[in-house]
Amino acid sequence: MRKCSKACFSAAALLAATPAMAQAPEQFYAGKQITLLIGFGPAGTYDYYARLVARHMGKHVPGKPNIVPQQMPGAGSLTAANFLYTAAPKDGTSIAILTQTLAIEEVIGNPGAKYKSAEMNWIGRATSIAQIQLSMATSKIKTVEDALVHEATAASTGAGSPTEGYPKLLNGVIKAKFKTIGPYPGSVDGLLAMERGEVDTSLTSYNTIKARRSDWIKEKKINILVTYSLKRHPELPDVPAFPEFGKTPDDRKLLEFYVSAEDIGRSFVAPPGLPADRVRTLRSAFMAMINDADFLAEIKKGDAELNPLSGEELQKIVAETVAAPPALVARMQSMLK
Repeated sequence: MRKCSKACFSAAALLAATPAMAQAPEQFYAGKQITLLIGFGPAGTYDYYARLVARHMGKHVPGKPNIVPQQMPGAGSLTAANFLYTAAPKDGTSIAILTQTLAIEEVIGNPGAKYKSAEMNWIGRATSIAQIQLSMATSKIKTVEDALVHEATAASTGAGSPTEGYPKLLNGVIKAKFKTIGPYPGSVDGLLAMERGEVDTSLTSYNTIKARRSDWIKEKKINILVTYSLKRHPELPDVPAFPEFGKTPDDRKLLEFYVSAEDIGRSFVAPPGLPADRVRTLRSAFMAMINDADFLAEIKKGDAELNPLSGEELQKIVAETVAAPPALVARMQSMLK
C-alpha cells in the first residue's frame, strides 16, 4: 500500500475541515438558519429592531436563510456579547444586537467584557438612538439639578448598559446623587418600575415614548431630565444635552466620548473570524433590506426611527473608540466603578 506523507495527511485534513468555508454564499446559506441574539429583554428598541431585521433581511441573503431571533439578556447585554465572541459559530450563521456602549465597556475595563469589539464584524446600523432620562410628573426629581439635592434612584439594565453609565458619570462630573437600581431585563421593565414608584427615574429612547406612551408627552405626565446626545434634540429644545453638564473642557470631552455611543445605536454585529465573503454578503443584505419597500412600510407603520449606517463605517467608529486617550479612559474608569 502506498504510504501517505505527513504533508498529504495535512492537506487532506484541511480539505475535510473547510468545505463549508469554501462554498459560495448561496450554496452555504441555502436551507440554513441564522440566529440573531438579542442582548436585552423583550419589548424595548433592541428587541424591536432585532425582530424587524429578522423578518426582512433573510430574503436579501443569497440562499434565503431563515433568521430566528433569540433573547439572551444579562449584564447589560454583555452575556450575549461574550457568547458571540467566544462560542457562537464563526461561519456567518450567528449575529447579534448588543448594547450601543459595547466598545466603551471594553475600553473602560468592565470586568464582564470578555471580547474585543474591533475584532468583531460589524454588519450595519438600523438607526442611531436619542435616549432620555425621565421621571413621572409627580416625582421630586424633575430636573438633573434636583438630583444634586435629593437622592434619585434610576432603573438599570446592568453594568454594561447606558442605564448604568450615564447616571454614574453625572455623579462623577457634577456630584449628582443618582443611585442605580436593578438590573431590570430591559428598558420597558425600567419604565414600569418608574410607574410603580420603585425608582425615581428611568432611561429609554425618545422614540419609544413617542410611539408607545405618547399620552405621557401630550398630557405632561413625565419630566424629561436630559437627552443623551451630543446636541439638544430638535423636538426637545428646552431639555439639556448630556455634554452641557461638562463645565470644564476635560469634563465635556469625557461626556462627549461616552455619549458618542449613540452613533452605534441599534447596530448588528457578527463574531470575529468569519470568511471575508460572508461578511460582505451579510453587509450587502443588510443595506439591501434598508431600501426594501416592505421593510420601509413597517418602519413607517411603527413610527420608528431609521438612520442607517454601513458595516464598514461602523467598523471605523469602533476602531476609533477603542483607541481612546488613556487619560480620558482612566478618569472614566474611576467614575464608573
